[in-house]
Amino acid sequence: MRNDQVPPIVARLPDPHRILTQTNWAELNHAYGLATDAPKMLVALLDTDQTTRTKALAYVHGILHHQNTIYEATVPTALYLAAILTDPRTTLPVGKNRRDAPGCMRAELLAWIGSVADEVTDEIDAASRLHGFPLDSYPPAAAIRQTKPQLFAAAFAYVHDADRHVSEAAIAACIPLLDDAELLPHRATLVPLLHEVLGTSERWQHRERAIDALDAWGEDSSGLEGQRNPFLFCDSDLTADSFPLPTGPSLIEGHGERPPF
Repeated sequence: MRNDQVPPIVARLPDPHRILTQTNWAELNHAYGLATDAPKMLVALLDTDQTTRTKALAYVHGILHHQNTIYEATVPTALYLAAILTDPRTTLPVGKNRRDAPGCMRAELLAWIGSVADEVTDEIDAASRLHGFPLDSYPPAAAIRQTKPQLFAAAFAYVHDADRHVSEAAIAACIPLLDDAELLPHRATLVPLLHEVLGTSERWQHRERAIDALDAWGEDSSGLEGQRNPFLFCDSDLTADSFPLPTGPSLIEGHGERPPF
């Protein structure tokens, strides 16, 4: 299918304010119990203070998607993050340490969306089915899978972004979303970007991702260079250390213990 024959992306996102106010967060769980604190922390992602934004991002990673887990509260969070990507405040910086991926808040939110999408791919579903637990038997995972067209539309809007960190994060986020039957035709649109942008990234993780995606899609990945030494992880991707969980009330009130898993 030629690019000019690819069907248009029709997937409207809900208004972010409505997501915050019309979601019954008190009935949804996250890593530490009920997500009554989620609205305040999600709003803080767009705060004018960098420290506040950074703490909110740590919350999103460490509590709403702790250890790559999909919780009930992860679902409206994914839609909210996708919906606020257009907000100019997402171009503001966040605090970094040496192990963090580079980029502004928008790049971070796209990376988070991609991480969530990674947990509900067809490959993950097939592996889960072998153990008798198909993803559709877990309502939060099933709900995320249903939002793939919306998440893809939000991420795809930034694959040509002038900010290289944002465009790379957007392309990487699109990859796991493109196993949705409705979205398969859009793989052809992404292939050149895998070669020209993600495949030439300074980050070996992105280059490896481009190679893996091209190979999985039956496309030519020759000429792309991944990690020369697979045992070098000094510049590894986002880890739990990158977004440390709170150890006391100074970061996120009431969340001083790690989840029991």
